[in-house]
Amino acid sequence: MLHVALTGNIASGKSTVATLLAAHGATIIDADELARAAVAPGTPGLDAVVERFGTDVLAPDGSLDRAALRARVFRDPVCRDALNAIVHPAVRRLREEAVAAAHARGDRIVVSDIPLLFEVGLEHAFDAVILVEAPEPVRRARIVRDRGLGAEEAQAMIDAQWPSARKRTGATWVIDNSGDRDALAADVQALWTQIEARAAQPTANP
Repeated sequence: MLHVALTGNIASGKSTVATLLAAHGATIIDADELARAAVAPGTPGLDAVVERFGTDVLAPDGSLDRAALRARVFRDPVCRDALNAIVHPAVRRLREEAVAAAHARGDRIVVSDIPLLFEVGLEHAFDAVILVEAPEPVRRARIVRDRGLGAEEAQAMIDAQWPSARKRTGATWVIDNSGDRDALAADVQALWTQIEARAAQPTANP
């Protein structure tokens, strides 16, 4: 089984690349979905978040108010580190379970979508790394357009991550998503050919 990490800064289009890879046959393990599961109602993760940040990060139904929590952590590195210390270990356990299940099924190519791959030092745990890029002004405009946020909050979200240039040296493949969907789909098609070739090599992880 070839286990590939997919990463990219916020609004780079990483999720769109994941969708395209899934259409080609990859098994996708989405870190955002795992993170939501890690702090779902009734989990130790949510209890720990409330203990650290208070009940004002809860929605009326008792679930996590992700927007309220995001407003806290993106402006405060100490809070962000505290949240990561709660969520990341739980997400890692859930990912390991998902990878084990994929291996048991005989899945050939597994792609783990991990936004903060480099920030948390996980890049060396994979057979290959895909980095999705788009220029900062493009990403900022996408955040404002798609998430209904102001330019200042959008910039705070961008600043909370490493710049993409810092990540390039650790990437096996870099996808430029500054163009339209058709251009991106063509690039992912070419990338898939390379991934399949890599998966056919005997050095792919068992």
